[in-house]
Amino acid sequence: MSSFPRLKTGAVVQYPATRTVGYATEVFRFLDGAEQRYRARGSETRRWVIRLELLDETELAALEEFFESMEGAFGRFAFEDPWDGKQYPDCSLEGDEFEAEMLGETRAKTSLVVRENRS
Repeated sequence: MSSFPRLKTGAVVQYPATRTVGYATEVFRFLDGAEQRYRARGSETRRWVIRLELLDETELAALEEFFESMEGAFGRFAFEDPWDGKQYPDCSLEGDEFEAEMLGETRAKTSLVVRENRS
């Protein structure tokens, strides 16, 4: 399985970066106003928003190549959480479009969202 590409510095993200942990809860509302809640998934899922604004052309090309090899949100890969170094073996990208902006001759930016897959 592939791994998310690292930057020249060896880092996975540039700061500021965002990590969220969420739960999927279903809520049934009854006619009398009562509610019943249950977990749609047994455990939490993680999501990382990766904003990269200081990329050079080779780093941007590596990210674009990775995106294309994953076929957008279709592919699965391993991702290392930059906060605690834990490896999440089953992750995907959110979205099927790769957007990048050249800010100068050797400076580019892009943003990707990685989500942990849970069954």
